[in-house]
Amino acid sequence: MITARDVVVALLASGATLALVAQSQAPQPPAPGQAPAAAILNSTAFDWNAIPSNKTEIGFTRPVVRAPTATLAELEMHITTLNPGQTSHAPHQHPNEELIIIREGTVEALVLGDWKRLGPGSIIFQATNQLHTLRNVGTGPTTYHVVNWKSK
Repeated sequence: MITARDVVVALLASGATLALVAQSQAPQPPAPGQAPAAAILNSTAFDWNAIPSNKTEIGFTRPVVRAPTATLAELEMHITTLNPGQTSHAPHQHPNEELIIIREGTVEALVLGDWKRLGPGSIIFQATNQLHTLRNVGTGPTTYHVVNWKSK
């Protein structure tokens, strides 16, 4: 038979267990010399008109977001506009993967050592550690969206 004492002991044990679990899942302060962890990105919408446009030597850039998500160490998105004849950067590679969506203009993209000519609506996937770059080969500006992610 369960006594009142058994119920009280069970409740106290359950409460203590829940308190320990909550404490272990609470955000921990950074170790000395470490930056605090960035907040996890929740569902959101980004209004084109609210994203600041920053002039660069080769065109413009619009930073959208750079933050961890529930499943990624970092999600980084930006929009670049390249002036005619300009290259985004020298060919380079990195461990993170990247998706590029051409919004307007004509580009040539370095993909697996070959230059691919692409226009609006085209999509480029750059796999980990493969050389890549873009150049504007059209007569007007070209704009593209970049989605870049790092796994946990």
